[in-house]
Amino acid sequence: MERRSFLKMSAALGCAATVTGCNSSSDDANVTPPTTPVGDEQITWSACLVNCGSNCPVKVFSRDGVITRVETDHDVEDGENIYQVRACARGRSLRQRTYAVDRLKSPMKRVGERGEGKFVPITWEEAAETIGTKLSSVIAEHGNKAIFRSYGSGAYYGFASNACFNRLFNLNGGCLSYHGNYSWAQQQEAAAHTFGTSSTKGSATVTLANSDYFLGFAYNPSEMRQSGSGEGYDFLKALQKANGLKVTMIDPRYTDSMLGKESTWLPIRPGTDAALAEAIAYQMISSGWVDANSLEFISKHTVGYDAASIEAQKAIFAASSDEKELEYAAVMNSDENYRDYILGLGIYADAPKKTPEWAEKITGVPAAQIEQIALDLQSAKAPYIVAGAGVNRQANGEQTVRALYMLSVLTGKLGTLGSSNGELPNMSRMYRGSIPTGTNPVKEKISFFTWSEAIHNGETMTARSHGVQNTDGLDTPLGTNIKVIVSASDSTLLNQHAEINNTAEILKDESGVELIVSCDCWMTPSAKFADIILPDTSWLESNDLVDDSYASGAMSYLTAMKSAIEPMWDCKSMYEASAMIAKYMGSGEEAFTEGKTEAEWLEELYQQTKASSTNVGVEPAFPETYAEAQEIGLFRKHMDDNHVALSSFINDGEALATPSGKIEIYSAELAWRSANWDQENSNLNPTGVKGDTITAIPQYTVTWDGYEDEETSVDYPIQLAGYHTKGRTHSSYHNVPWLREAVEDAVWVNPIDATKYGVASGDNVEMYNDRGSIAVKVRITPRVAPGVFALGQGAWFSPGTTVGSTGHIIDEGGAINSLTRYQPSPVAKGNPQHTIRVAIKKI
Repeated sequence: MERRSFLKMSAALGCAATVTGCNSSSDDANVTPPTTPVGDEQITWSACLVNCGSNCPVKVFSRDGVITRVETDHDVEDGENIYQVRACARGRSLRQRTYAVDRLKSPMKRVGERGEGKFVPITWEEAAETIGTKLSSVIAEHGNKAIFRSYGSGAYYGFASNACFNRLFNLNGGCLSYHGNYSWAQQQEAAAHTFGTSSTKGSATVTLANSDYFLGFAYNPSEMRQSGSGEGYDFLKALQKANGLKVTMIDPRYTDSMLGKESTWLPIRPGTDAALAEAIAYQMISSGWVDANSLEFISKHTVGYDAASIEAQKAIFAASSDEKELEYAAVMNSDENYRDYILGLGIYADAPKKTPEWAEKITGVPAAQIEQIALDLQSAKAPYIVAGAGVNRQANGEQTVRALYMLSVLTGKLGTLGSSNGELPNMSRMYRGSIPTGTNPVKEKISFFTWSEAIHNGETMTARSHGVQNTDGLDTPLGTNIKVIVSASDSTLLNQHAEINNTAEILKDESGVELIVSCDCWMTPSAKFADIILPDTSWLESNDLVDDSYASGAMSYLTAMKSAIEPMWDCKSMYEASAMIAKYMGSGEEAFTEGKTEAEWLEELYQQTKASSTNVGVEPAFPETYAEAQEIGLFRKHMDDNHVALSSFINDGEALATPSGKIEIYSAELAWRSANWDQENSNLNPTGVKGDTITAIPQYTVTWDGYEDEETSVDYPIQLAGYHTKGRTHSSYHNVPWLREAVEDAVWVNPIDATKYGVASGDNVEMYNDRGSIAVKVRITPRVAPGVFALGQGAWFSPGTTVGSTGHIIDEGGAINSLTRYQPSPVAKGNPQHTIRVAIKKI
């Protein structure tokens, strides 16, 4: 007998013994022993669908309805263009995750206080009727804007995704939607107001092979994108091809993207990257290099470097008949030009010049190293610059990202193969059909991050105060508070949102949100705050058609998922759940399903995918039917993407999607928002929040809890940097013991700070500030900058019973968001969750 069969039979016999032991009836004691498993081992394809950017395929082995093991792709020999898509440790642990002890097994309703985790099982019909009836009554009383489907990225299905709930709502009058996301909100705004792009249109990673200098800020694809066919893989291959490429990495941590691949690591204090960029710019401008080498490029392709370019664009807007352009002209001020700001001239004469010595005191990067970066950028023919997303998740991260983008502009080498503009690399992928969601009749959108505030204050939130989109005017209020939240494959309801303790109190207050629905596979910290829980099927129990997500690199792939086992317990997919709820709403179930079964939907979406011209050349060729595709499983295509950032603008003359059609060093839209939106010192409604400012040109800004914030640095002297650990994707996979053993959850401390604070590796400490306390283990390492501690984000919030140093119950789970602050950023109204100051105490 095989070991797996023996173990399965032993487990079954153990269960039988347990049941028998609980009943004294002699009849019940006559249990028929289970038969020995005799079925053949089955192999099916599934995928890991978390938000890492790759959706790696996995091969699932099962026998007699039990998953026996999971392997990664090894079906082809690695070639130049077609190669294996090797899943990381997370994808390879999917058997453990599928059979986790905290799997949700049936619909449940809350019987205790929100957050207590006290529930009783109910039927699907009761759950669907409760939800559908409440949705209908809230819509009748408060309107569709009172319904919110929160941001969730824990399951990137193609068919049975959380978009099914959007389809449900759109068939019934819509719901309140959001703009932005927890990953990229501030950089999206920065790119839009600089290049007219979305922040992911940098040069393709493969083009790095043609570069002669690489400058990365918080760029860490080897940990962020671990897939064997993704951005991290492309990065390594490009470095190999560009043998001898000088690589400068700037990051508070010495990451796995370095480990000898870098020429220089420059540890930097969190939130000070903009100051570093400005000092590099000072060197390039003050030395005369820009005037001699790139001024012609700047004059032709940009607005805002000097006063003359702003005046010229202002005149164009002033002569326009477009109302918005006339508003731009009215607020543009040529005194606020970039050159004067950097050099300390004109209206900036009383401000410090942005010299390397000035920046060294702020960033911790030596002035000589700053000067060297400037020289490297000047001498490179094709400098590839990239800013990782970590720099945008800071207080006023919009300013930081725009400041970094300026370096590529100053070189004058944009549009050259091997160069890039600072945005994240462009990714190409095959087309995949997905379930249609329809059009949302509700036009207004709030920031993804401000939902917790909208529970009690949504009715007064406006474009001016909170960046609400699509209202009739700056001061037209949203008009409604959020009354129902549907949270599907989502941990932003609590664990991944800022300021967990405050968020928990908001959710506990039933006078605010009246119904919280959580649809998930596991009892997460967020699910504990639900009123109704809907148990979703796991990926290994699902049929679906999924793509390679958003960061899979040069080779695209599609996976025709086939369920390895039947849905366990009483779990149903998000498609089935939404269809059942539809029965109790105005649209009805028939409108939702269109009379199609899951199999019919998947066949239709497969045929759309098969017919797409984008997918021509896929290997192997698509078969006739979806069922046949499931037997093959994995389909690949090299996308031959050599995208060069801004090439169509620089080389082909296509206008950018900015108001001027050019690169905007001086943003007309930000000048307008600066004049009209609420900020730290605005005339109408000053927020009083340090660093809550909007400026037309990028400027390093001293913010709350930043390195230069004297108000908090005494009580909380340590800057805490969050990062993406290899053992989780955000909070996903936290409940897999294998991964908790493989990737330690500990705070990184530099040896200098270990001596200063009297801690050693293995010590347990309380890390705290005014917002909360967490318990965490210490790991001493030189891989983090002095004065900075580093902690992987995503650990599950688990409050104990001990009161911490600032009056909060200590979170024994070590969730970093127990320490972060809810303070929407000035422009995007996004999340500043990497701006944290703390103190520590040994436990």
